[in-house]
Amino acid sequence: MSGEKRVNIDDVDDATAGEGFYWKYESKLKTWDSELYSVVGAAGELFSIRTRLYEPVPADTILDDFMISMLIASKGSRIVYEPLAYATETGSENVDEELKRKIRIAAGGIQSISRLPGLLNPFGNFVLSFQYISHRVLRWTVTPFFMMLALLLNLLIVVPPHAYIYTVLLVCQCAFYFLSLLGWVFEKRNLRVKAAFIPYYFCMMNYAVVAGIRRYMAGAQSAVWEKAKRK
Repeated sequence: MSGEKRVNIDDVDDATAGEGFYWKYESKLKTWDSELYSVVGAAGELFSIRTRLYEPVPADTILDDFMISMLIASKGSRIVYEPLAYATETGSENVDEELKRKIRIAAGGIQSISRLPGLLNPFGNFVLSFQYISHRVLRWTVTPFFMMLALLLNLLIVVPPHAYIYTVLLVCQCAFYFLSLLGWVFEKRNLRVKAAFIPYYFCMMNYAVVAGIRRYMAGAQSAVWEKAKRK
């Protein structure tokens, strides 16, 4: 069983607001995952398992909570989400601290994918494989690159005589990345504008995926947990 992680949101702090927004979104995905079949990975802050289902993971495992729970799911047991059981913590001290955490998680995600090949086989448990690939694998591998590709392709097809919708999509993409850039500038100047910070936080998370892949491939990610500084 997996509980819910909650971040105490500080109304005057964008770093906390971004992290809090992310965990609300993640909690909703976990709810839907559990309703469909199983949560795809338990949060280390609060989860419980039957003793007989526990399977040790290698000492160099970066995301041990994720690996332990997914090994159990891969053997046919469900991970049920219970939002009424929750743990709370303050947000990261700043975006740099949150970025360090996200890069570590992304590196651990790549390691987990390499160690859970059976979950990529849809003929074993189709629903669990679908959840795992759509919720985790795509996020930890191709999503940042697809974002860049979407912008590039949009630039190529926006010229006439293509449909008006492509121009609208390009404007929306450019506005989103402009807000993200503003969010970065505001963060560096210690200004608090949440409308710009959430796009910035989203782009930061996807940058962390790229950085995490590079770090894992270079063998530079330690399994030792480096705790992010909290408020």
